[in-house]
Amino acid sequence: MTATTATAERLRTRTGGPKDDGPKILEHVLGWTLVVVIAMFVTQAGLL
Repeated sequence: MTATTATAERLRTRTGGPKDDGPKILEHVLGWTLVVVIAMFVTQAGLL
């Protein structure tokens, strides 16, 4: 690793996006729950 690469690595801006670590299972469960809730609303409203 050169000095330029190390400096660029330290100065890289964070965008506030998702982190690599964290409870992935929780994200999946909440995502599928949202899908089911939206599907229930669509069918109850007669849009499907």
